[in-house]
Amino acid sequence: MDDGEDVTAGWLERRRQAVDPELRAIFVRSLELGFLGSMRIGDQLDHALGFVEILESECGGPPESVVDLGSGGGMPGLVLSSCWPGTRVVLIDANQRRTEFLADVVEEWPRASRTVVVRGRAEELGRQPEFREEFAALTSRSFGTPGATAECASPLLGVGGVMVVSEPPDSPAGGRWPADGLALLDLRPVASVRPLESYGYQVLHKTGPLSDRYPRRVGIPAKRPIF
Repeated sequence: MDDGEDVTAGWLERRRQAVDPELRAIFVRSLELGFLGSMRIGDQLDHALGFVEILESECGGPPESVVDLGSGGGMPGLVLSSCWPGTRVVLIDANQRRTEFLADVVEEWPRASRTVVVRGRAEELGRQPEFREEFAALTSRSFGTPGATAECASPLLGVGGVMVVSEPPDSPAGGRWPADGLALLDLRPVASVRPLESYGYQVLHKTGPLSDRYPRRVGIPAKRPIF
């Protein structure tokens, strides 16, 4: 995708058709439980489909594996599962109520046969061998500030992997993701894209193996971000 691209054409309708109709009822429950924002569910689905479109463009098709950092009420993680039934999808969140909800959904929903819910802090999971630099792609909708998100995400993303982060609607293109700071985490900013006028995303690539220094202890990336 080109930097700053604004495309509202046929890709969205095509992506909508790939979403399991059962998901809408699941997201209604998620909204009622307070796990999703106040935006209309249809709009949140479109936003989640932006992750799908960008990652397929970057990866040349569905990635072999993807981790959704801070999965919350299931956006975009469950949408990724719906669109990519052959992809290993791991949904990470530290909150017990949210992960219990997601685990129940995954257990009951046939489309989620390759989806796993993991409860834990990203700073700790990123040091565990089964998660460290194991994923071809990573998504983050509202995990935290750019510095905290990058430090918690890079340990999970494999070398050569693609990371897509949702951006605030009024954020300057690439302005929140300094190349020098990202280089400390072996990440490179690639593009700020806007496949729909209302939604922006930052795309980053993992350029090399991450130093054992990262991630720092639980809470430190948010309290003392490296950029």
